[in-house]
Amino acid sequence: MSGRPKPRRGARFFRGHSEEASVSGGLSDVLRGHGRPDFSGLTQSWKIVISTVSMVTLLLIGLGNHMWLKETEFPQKSSHFYALIAELGSRLYNYQARLRMPKEHLELLRKESQTLENNFRKILFLIEQIDVLKALLRDTRDGLHNYSGDTDGGEDRNPMGEMSNLVNSILKKLREDQVQMADYALKSAGASVIEAGTSESYKNNKAKLYWHGIGFLTYEMPPDVILQPDVHPGKCWAFPGSQGHALIQLARKITPTAVTMEHISQKVSPSGNISSAPKEFSVYGILKHCEGEEILLGRFVYNKTGTTIQTFKLQHEVSEPLLCVKLKILSNWGHPKYTCLYRFRVHGTPGEYP
Repeated sequence: MSGRPKPRRGARFFRGHSEEASVSGGLSDVLRGHGRPDFSGLTQSWKIVISTVSMVTLLLIGLGNHMWLKETEFPQKSSHFYALIAELGSRLYNYQARLRMPKEHLELLRKESQTLENNFRKILFLIEQIDVLKALLRDTRDGLHNYSGDTDGGEDRNPMGEMSNLVNSILKKLREDQVQMADYALKSAGASVIEAGTSESYKNNKAKLYWHGIGFLTYEMPPDVILQPDVHPGKCWAFPGSQGHALIQLARKITPTAVTMEHISQKVSPSGNISSAPKEFSVYGILKHCEGEEILLGRFVYNKTGTTIQTFKLQHEVSEPLLCVKLKILSNWGHPKYTCLYRFRVHGTPGEYP
């Protein structure tokens, strides 16, 4: 009486029978289209089918990408391998070309490299001289400042004249020897090395004269190079080992008071070190015209980290003027093959001429 139509009993029986059949029959009844459609109009069975097809499609796409990456990986590796083979072939060709290069060309390259090395040494030597000049300029500037302070309040002076005097003073200091003592072991003044009382020179197989690429003469610096003021890298007297000696006849008889040892600095050394520099050395005076008794004048140590020119005051005096002295090198700074001497000077009070 409520106005709602009452469902028939047969329909209600049929619905209940269908639900029991769907529970007992499983997925087969769902696929026959007995599901209730949702708001989109699709039944549950069609949703399952569409989801399954989508998942299978995604799996197939992923599997295809994976197979494609595997196929492209080998060509990339093979191209890298071919590039490496090409580079090795190019290096081998260049090496063979150098082997086929004529000896004249190799000799020309060697000479050019030596020229560049010598120029580099000269540049380093000039840099060292510039540093010395800077130090002299600083000292001169300080002296000029003190001089101007002392002359304040005095009469007016000519600035151009003062500047000229300053320049002349600097040039004079540059021309003067840094030791400021006479060298009686200077070769140009008459001194010499007596080879009979001097160690043998170091034989270097690399120091050869070449003619058309063939080495035919081995040469070395003579011992008297230590009596010359030309101190450049490589221009030294070398003797084998760490111990050696040189007998020097002085330019005239003197009463020796000091000696000076000079070596190149580490900055201008071609090898980057000065391990061949002398370390411990002793000086002896020789009586009776270079053939008599040896008198010890002193034993000293050359400091390789100090200045390149080092002067040592003799520790023992002699009772008479000497014409000859002997320099004995007792050790070097670690070079296993040879010791190199650049310059040795002897200072003192001159006596009578021999």
